[in-house]
Amino acid sequence: MSTINVPAIGKPLDRVDGHFKVTGKARHAAEFPANPAYATLVRSTVSSSTITGVDSAEAEAVPGVLGVYSHLQPLPWTENKAFSKEESERGESAMSIRPLGSDKVFYNGQYVAMVVADTLEQAQHAASLVRVSYNGLPPQKDMEPTKTSPFVLEQNLDRAETPKAMKDEPLKRKAGKGEEAFQNAEIKIDKFYTTPWETHNPIEPHATIAEWEGDRLTVFDATQSVGDVSKMLTTAFDIEPGKVRVISKFIGGAFGCKGLAWPHVPLAVAAAKAVGRPVKLLIERHDMFTNRDFRSPTLQRVQLGASREGKLDSVLHSGFSLTAQRDVSVGPFTDSTSMMYAVPNIYLDQKNVRMDICRPTFMRAPGEVTGMYALECAMDELALELDINPVELRLRNHADMDSLKKRPFSSKSLKQCYQLGAEKFGWPQQVPKPRSVRDGRVLVGIGMAGSTYRVNRSPAAAKLVLKADGSVIASSARHDLGTGMYTVMCQLLAEMLGVPIAKIRFDMGDSTLQQAPGGGDSQSVSSVGSAVKAAVDAARLKLMDLVRGDASSPLEGLSSGEVDFVDSSLVSVRDSTKTDSIQAILKRHNQDQLEVSAEASPGPEKKEYAMHAFGAHFCEVRVDEDLGTVRVSRWTCAHACGRIMNEKTAHRQIRGGVVMGIRMALMEETHIDERWGRVITDNLADCHVPAHADIPHIDSYFVDETEHHDSPIGTKGIGEIGITGVAAALANAVHNATGIRFRDLPMTPDKLILARA
Repeated sequence: MSTINVPAIGKPLDRVDGHFKVTGKARHAAEFPANPAYATLVRSTVSSSTITGVDSAEAEAVPGVLGVYSHLQPLPWTENKAFSKEESERGESAMSIRPLGSDKVFYNGQYVAMVVADTLEQAQHAASLVRVSYNGLPPQKDMEPTKTSPFVLEQNLDRAETPKAMKDEPLKRKAGKGEEAFQNAEIKIDKFYTTPWETHNPIEPHATIAEWEGDRLTVFDATQSVGDVSKMLTTAFDIEPGKVRVISKFIGGAFGCKGLAWPHVPLAVAAAKAVGRPVKLLIERHDMFTNRDFRSPTLQRVQLGASREGKLDSVLHSGFSLTAQRDVSVGPFTDSTSMMYAVPNIYLDQKNVRMDICRPTFMRAPGEVTGMYALECAMDELALELDINPVELRLRNHADMDSLKKRPFSSKSLKQCYQLGAEKFGWPQQVPKPRSVRDGRVLVGIGMAGSTYRVNRSPAAAKLVLKADGSVIASSARHDLGTGMYTVMCQLLAEMLGVPIAKIRFDMGDSTLQQAPGGGDSQSVSSVGSAVKAAVDAARLKLMDLVRGDASSPLEGLSSGEVDFVDSSLVSVRDSTKTDSIQAILKRHNQDQLEVSAEASPGPEKKEYAMHAFGAHFCEVRVDEDLGTVRVSRWTCAHACGRIMNEKTAHRQIRGGVVMGIRMALMEETHIDERWGRVITDNLADCHVPAHADIPHIDSYFVDETEHHDSPIGTKGIGEIGITGVAAALANAVHNATGIRFRDLPMTPDKLILARA
């Protein structure tokens, strides 16, 4: 790492893009071309059906309508492999069928027609006049346990299947003798846990604007991956890769729902080609529930076998989640179980059940958040059974290596997280018995849980331009999801180059820039930051090539390894009096700027080490049993996430995750009408989200830690770890307050009142 001359990394700097957002200059996907046509989509009202007719005569007669399209009025795109199960399963597309390309309906809400008109109002009115008839079939029922077993998918268990590996890991794994060891254990915990259907709802819904100029295509899209969208459109419309440009500079929240190219994107592009003008397609709020990805409900069984001293001997974690009829998606909820604790006997098994639903997919900490809920609740139940402090139980079972893969951790500060979080919260040595603490008529309880998320990094590239006026421009086709990526990259460059942040600009969100992975999986800073560091190293080498043989330079004769960047200059690492500014070097060689590009890829370390970030959550709740209300009154968390690039944005990432976890535990649930397979809580009035009064002040702390093996800049990733463990900590606190163990989320007032009765 370069000499720290301008102390930028770690500082709680305000966002460099903050001014653009508060003044309205930050333009989102729906805010670009001034005079587009508008597309509106018609959705199916049945599931598992065949379309028998589309009557669009009334719609076509509406003034301003430019076209009505369905499988009977084909759109102009190429028959090819853009929409295939292979691409869908690789995560390059959210669909395996061409939108409006078939008379088959696989789920309620599927797009079956599209209207394009001069104005949004005309398009919406005309869409309401399109009549679609179906040969409907009853949908398969939702994941409801039967009366005889909470672990049976009613009428559908015989269709359960083990999907292909997710994130390069098989979903059925074991070490030792899991079942046999569990049966022989002194103490056994064998419980079932369920999590519901949870729906994405960022502030900015999906939106796409498509514009053709001859054979060149520009798309403004609310996406986390301009690269994947560009690739899909290149294939779908048989365009040369260099003629497709996808732009997504600012995103109003994503959390995974904008990580794939969804059907509305190619539909907007096809509509623009059909009508010969830009087309804007806006996804309405209710459609975010019915035709978009979601976190799959899960049914999980956790079995813990332990000694009377609290040492785990066996962990068995199995269960089911949903996927669509044609498109496979898996939230690997057993992943964290494989490495969280030191245990010799492990058995993991996860299956999917296909149903008549839209494809589920990534939602903040996909898999880990649901799996950690079940595992950490089971650990709390074990602690209660053994009368051991929950923190102490976790310390007794602390893992120094991944128990399944037998790999050491690249870095791990979980013990320090337990210690720091417990100290700041005031966690007692003797946890009060359930129902033993009251404040008047309100029951008070405390709970805690561990937290983890895997460390990820993907190949990425970056370009760096050092200008003769002292300014710096860098770029990569990554995204700022609203988390501070623009700011952090400027801080990284400021430290490595010794250049003031005010003179640095970082460009992202454009598919024509240097390629990088989509925004998600907690890997943005590590992936792009590593490429930026490589670009800085390449710039130093190129500058020293100019200096070599330059008798007027104090650095003449030195190699690139003998100098470093300090105060916008190259300085000898042995003799700080020998210095040559970037501006002076460029001026002497008559160059307005120096430009370099570089790539960075992960090495073999991932096969040698287990790489994870860790944390711990501690909370207090106040429960009014008469009203069934749970109020979160205190929250403290401590995390170890490698080198923290910006203290302010990092704490906000963690706190945002905690807020989402509180919603998951107490409110979040999407309901389906089983008669028709239709989402009935399809608005923000029926789908509850936390208000300010629901959230206490969240005390967030970081343990000082640097990741030496995966990331050359020492980072791990913090976008998703904040939510893992939150629901479990809350469920454990509610049990401590009331004596009622909730194993079915969310913990809503009706459930508490019924449990008390």
